[in-house]
Amino acid sequence: MKNIMKLFKNNSMKWRYFKQSLFFGAVRLSALIIALALGGILFYIIVNGIGAISWDFITKPPTDSMTKGGIMPAILGTIYLTIGAIAIGLPLGIASAIYLTEYAKQGRVIRLIKVGINCLAGVPSVVFGVFGLGFFVIFLKFGSSILSGSLTLGFLILPTIIGAAEEALKAVPQTFREASLSLGVSKWQTTFRIVLPNALPGILTGSILGIGRAAGETAPIMFTAAAYFTAKLPGSIFDEVMALPYHIYVLATAGTNIEATRPIQFGTVLVLVAVVLSIDLVAIIIRSYMRKNKRW
Repeated sequence: MKNIMKLFKNNSMKWRYFKQSLFFGAVRLSALIIALALGGILFYIIVNGIGAISWDFITKPPTDSMTKGGIMPAILGTIYLTIGAIAIGLPLGIASAIYLTEYAKQGRVIRLIKVGINCLAGVPSVVFGVFGLGFFVIFLKFGSSILSGSLTLGFLILPTIIGAAEEALKAVPQTFREASLSLGVSKWQTTFRIVLPNALPGILTGSILGIGRAAGETAPIMFTAAAYFTAKLPGSIFDEVMALPYHIYVLATAGTNIEATRPIQFGTVLVLVAVVLSIDLVAIIIRSYMRKNKRW
């Protein structure tokens, strides 16, 4: 009987080990497929776009109906819109998350608000573009401008930032709050001097995704900010701009000579990827610095 039980136990352990190995093998295979797919896309873009990259391509505006010249106005326009989106979305997102996590009484209304935020995160970007067109461009009369585009992109990334900020705030140990309050520190001082500084690295981790999305979106800025072509640089936030995503769309679908601009298309895509990675890299460096100097 003991031998039978021992044999059964050994077989059971072998079966569990087999299932565990199978699971981890599937996870590793999935990660490898994703890495290969990403590497293949980047390799294809680099091979087809590296020939178009030059100093003139980076620093000069388009010429000859955008079949020649550079993409400097589009690069600056993308940077302006991304910075504007961050300036609008990040403070609003963090403030909303602080209220929902630290101050709001948890109940049906708050649950409905959180469900609405999660639903907004899945809304197609073109819907935000139409909203920006109707509200910022037409109703508030901001026109097609950097301001309208930044506001639209800021609202687009807002659900992502709120979700990331909420999780980061919840990750701060409750004992930190209790210890601070027990020493007579007020609620808002506890939130802004204890909880928020310790949650900032986590907030930035989630915000990086929103930043990348804001830099690469086409539909929202198509309706609110992007110009088909403009030779001059914007002089204020009420001017429209060229942007890399919309410029790629124009060259690939509505250009005067699509085949002739194919190298420019891939070069622009390569620059857009580089701009997004650069913005994300800055955010990652700031996050790493905060993590090294965190208080717990």
